Amino acid sequence: MDTITLVTDGACSGNPGPGGWCVIVKKENEIKEFFGGELKTTNNKMELTAVIKGFENIDSYSNVTVKTDSTYVINGITKWLANWKKKGWINAAKKPVANKELWEKLESLVSNHKVKWEWVKGHSGDAENERADELARKGIQDII
Repeated sequence: MDTITLVTDGACSGNPGPGGWCVIVKKENEIKEFFGGELKTTNNKMELTAVIKGFENIDSYSNVTVKTDSTYVINGITKWLANWKKKGWINAAKKPVANKELWEKLESLVSNHKVKWEWVKGHSGDAENERADELARKGIQDII
């Protein structure tokens, strides 16, 4: 079984506004970087997109560590998702859950792996997080 680390980040210039995402996929001695952007989006959507793109680049059942500065992604997938589904995709504020289709996609993708979620403080000097942030911002620049 492969051991893979996904280092992810999302960025937005305005919220909503132009946004970018990045995932760095680390497997053994191999590192691949993927990034992109959307013209009108939100920071949370870009954070989710980064993680989804990472899982889409894993082709077999693996031990996956996701390193992200997004508590939204970590709490959503580990704490909130089950209740959202139980309540018909209604959140604690009794409103429809934002980004439902992305949450469903992420849930489907992570079910194929053994996943560990690791929070990293953003903009704190973590070299991998800084690189992911740099490329997420490049994703914005490439579309505007």
